[in-house]
Amino acid sequence: MNHVMKDFAFTTVAEIIVEWAGAARLGEILQQRFSARRVLLVTDPGLVKAGILPPVLHSLQDAGFQVTVYDRVQPDPHEHLVREAIQVARDGHCDMVIGLGGGSSLDVAKLVAVLINSEQELPELYGIGKVIGQRLPLVNIPTTAGTGSEVTNIAILTTHDDSKMGIVSPQLYGDLVLLDAQLTLGLPPVHTAAAGIDAMVHAIEAYTGKHKKNPLSDALAREALRLISRHLVTACRDGNNREARENVLLGAMLAGQAFANSPVAAVHALAYPLGARHHIPHGLSNALMLIPVLQFNASAAAPLYGELAAVIGAKVTGDVENDALSFIAAMVKIIAATGAPNRLRDVDVPEKDLPLLAHDAMQQTRLLDNNPVTLTEDDALRLYQQAF
Repeated sequence: MNHVMKDFAFTTVAEIIVEWAGAARLGEILQQRFSARRVLLVTDPGLVKAGILPPVLHSLQDAGFQVTVYDRVQPDPHEHLVREAIQVARDGHCDMVIGLGGGSSLDVAKLVAVLINSEQELPELYGIGKVIGQRLPLVNIPTTAGTGSEVTNIAILTTHDDSKMGIVSPQLYGDLVLLDAQLTLGLPPVHTAAAGIDAMVHAIEAYTGKHKKNPLSDALAREALRLISRHLVTACRDGNNREARENVLLGAMLAGQAFANSPVAAVHALAYPLGARHHIPHGLSNALMLIPVLQFNASAAAPLYGELAAVIGAKVTGDVENDALSFIAAMVKIIAATGAPNRLRDVDVPEKDLPLLAHDAMQQTRLLDNNPVTLTEDDALRLYQQAF
């Protein structure tokens, strides 16, 4: 009876379009699918500066859309940004939301779509399944290949006391995702590296999750790792390489689909305090904590790490312990080759703060509960010390 399949459910967005230069055709794409015509476009100042918006805005306006732009999203977005964006959307009488940007912009877009017509206050939404009612039509267009937020039912905000809180609810799945890798060409190497490693963490943690690991997430996680491990270093070194950019963007989305259904664990639990307290970008904080956590989890997850070793092209012998070590060594090598910083001290985290970070990490119970090995506050401190 060992091989009876465990029951599982799998949910994802309704439609995904993968199209090079698709963003410049956005109006045409949306016109056929949605009746709404007053759009809130949620983005960030960096993309405005990079000149990404004009072709998108022209396309929307030519197709008969009225566009209100909210472009003040910051990394690790704070609650007040969501409230501000909702006000802008209400003032513009918006009946549809488009997120264009990294995970932060997409997360804000999701929450605006949910809250604009809602009686609920933002803090009531924290946790799992707390969103009541329907949202506005929602389209997500990622400009980084990392968070996978375009296909997840999760939004992460920074709260008034500098902690990171998650909102997980089926209403946060969008109606349509557009993957246009052309939008990622301008991403600098350090951001490309951090985002790509973030996506690999999503795939690894989905594959080794304690509770909701399932065959569909597994298949997506393996393919995500295969694509990203083969193309990330090229994308970092040659940012205009179309093939590398397309493959990493697709891989990041597949990893997002995987972890939306088999949630992440200790790497994220330890990464969040680094973002909240020291404003280290989320992808980079994941990259910094990945290797210590892989080593810590190997006692339970070695067979699964061994399976993933072959996927990322590491040497496998069939010996579980050796193959797991081979996987971890290959991940170390990939991270080093991307040029991402690999020590907390390199990103100015003071050693005296490590106990506070360990204390904060223990608040991430939703994530820690999913880790293959139980993690105590002392363990968390040791892992931060290893990463230091």
